Amino acid sequence: MLTTVWRQRLSCVVTLAICGTSALQAQSREPFPGLDAYMEAAIQLWKVPGVGLAIVRNDSVIYARGYGVRDVARPDRVDERTIFAIGSSSKAFTSASVAMLVDEKKVSLDATAATYLPGFQLYDPYASRELTVRDMLSHRSGLARGELAWYGSGFDRDEIVRRVRYLPPTWSLRSQFGYQNIMYIASGQVVAKVSGKSWDDFVRERIFTPLGMSTSSTSIAALSGQRDVSLPHAMVNDTVRSVPWRNIDNAGPAGSINSNVAEMAQWVRLQLGRGMYNGKQLISSRMVDEMHQAHTVIRTDSAARANNPETHLQAYGLGWFLQDYRGRMVVHHGGNVDGFTALVAMMPEEKYGIVLLTNMNGTGLPNALMLKLFDLQLKAPSRDWVREGFTRLETAQARARDAQRRADAQRVANTRPSLPLSAYVGTYVDSLYGDVVITEVSGKLHLEFGPTWRADLEHYHLDSFRARFDTPVLPPVPVTFRIGGAGKVDEVQLDMAGRADFKRKATPPASGSR
Repeated sequence: MLTTVWRQRLSCVVTLAICGTSALQAQSREPFPGLDAYMEAAIQLWKVPGVGLAIVRNDSVIYARGYGVRDVARPDRVDERTIFAIGSSSKAFTSASVAMLVDEKKVSLDATAATYLPGFQLYDPYASRELTVRDMLSHRSGLARGELAWYGSGFDRDEIVRRVRYLPPTWSLRSQFGYQNIMYIASGQVVAKVSGKSWDDFVRERIFTPLGMSTSSTSIAALSGQRDVSLPHAMVNDTVRSVPWRNIDNAGPAGSINSNVAEMAQWVRLQLGRGMYNGKQLISSRMVDEMHQAHTVIRTDSAARANNPETHLQAYGLGWFLQDYRGRMVVHHGGNVDGFTALVAMMPEEKYGIVLLTNMNGTGLPNALMLKLFDLQLKAPSRDWVREGFTRLETAQARARDAQRRADAQRVANTRPSLPLSAYVGTYVDSLYGDVVITEVSGKLHLEFGPTWRADLEHYHLDSFRARFDTPVLPPVPVTFRIGGAGKVDEVQLDMAGRADFKRKATPPASGSR
C-alpha cells in the first residue's frame, strides 16, 4: 500500500446541529489505497495543471481534496475549496429549479414554453406551438446549437431567447437528441418569469443557501476578491498556459456556475438523497426520479463505446446524461467552458457519487478518472482507464493532424482575392447572430463581431481568409466571402462554433436619389 498524506482542511459551512453526522470530516487515509498517487500521475500524464476531487458514499463526503496547482505559473496548490467553472454541469441546477416550481404547481413540464414565455417563437410554427418545458430540458427541440447567439455575443438572456426564432431546425421536433444551450437559457427564463426573480437569485436562494454552498456563484463577477480561485488553462503552441476567464453570464442557466468540490459534494448528496438534504426535502423524490429518467434516446456510437466500453445504452434525462456501466445506472453531466472541464457523476444504486473539477480546456481526463473511481467502488478488475484514455487521445490528435495536412493540401497556392480589399468592406447581418463589420486597416481586412471578437484577416486562398481571435481556445476561424452574379460581395461565412452566414447590408440610397 502506498504511503498516504493526511489533510484536515474541511470544516462544515453550517452548524453541527444542522449538518449532523454528514458533516465534512477530515480523512485519516485515502478511501482507496494508492488513489492519491494515481491522481498525481494522471494529471502529469494528461498535462492538467490542477484537479479537485470529492467522493460521496451513503450520504457522507468520504474524501475531498485537490491535486496540482491553481495556476501553472505559480506554486499555489489546489485544495477542496478551490473555485473552478463547472460549465454545463450547471444544467442540472436549472432542471432542479424547474422541478421545484413543478412541486409548487407553478410549472408543468408538459405545458408549452410559450405558456411561461409570452411571445416565444421558433423558426417552425409547429414547433413554436408544441415545444414543451420537458422538450427544452431534454434536448429534443430539433435545433442545432447556434452558439454564436450567446458565445461572446453581448445579447442578454431575453434577447437570445427572442432571436432563437431565426435558427432553422436541423431535425424535426422530438425526432432525436440535439444538445442545445439556448433551450437551457430559455428554461432559466421560465424560472425567472414564474418565480419573479432572476435564475441567479433563485439558484442562490433555493439551492446554494440550503446546501451551504456559500462560495458558489453564477457569475465570474462574484470571484472578485476571492483568493482560492483557479485560473483557466489551455494548450498554447504545445505548452500549457493560463487563459482569460470567459464571461458567459448571458448563458447562465446553460453553464455559468462556479464552485468547488467541497460544495459540489453537497449537491451530489442532494441528488443521491432523492431531494432530501439533512432531513429536509428540497425537491420531491418524484421530481428527482423524473430528472434521472430517460426522456431522449442517444445513439451509442463507436466514440461512446471507446470512452466507456461497458456502455450499452445512453439517454438524456432532465439536466443529466444517463448510461449503464457494469450493470449499474450512471447519472452524470460534464461541463466545458474556456479553460475548464468538469464532471459530476453518480451511481444511485451504490449511493455513490463523485465530483471532478479541472482547470484545463477540453480535457478527457475527468471521464477516465470517473471509470477508475467507479471500478474502485465496485471492486471491479483493475484497469488503467487514464492510460487507455490518453492513448486514444494521442491517436485522435494524430488523426486530426493528418486531417489538417490533407485540408492544407487543398489550399490553392499563389492566389489573391478576386476583388480589391475595399470591395469586401461593409456590414454583414444575420437575424440570429447580429452584425459582422469588415473594415480595411493598414492594407489588411479587419473583422469585428459583437463586443468580443476582433481580428485581422489573413488571406488563405481565393476569397477565403483566416481570423485569429485573441483566445487560444479557438483555432483560426475560416472567413469566406461569397461573390454574387453582379461581381460584388454578397455575404460572408464564419465557421466558428458552427457555420454562420451573414448577408451584406444594403447601402441606403444617397440623399435625393430615386
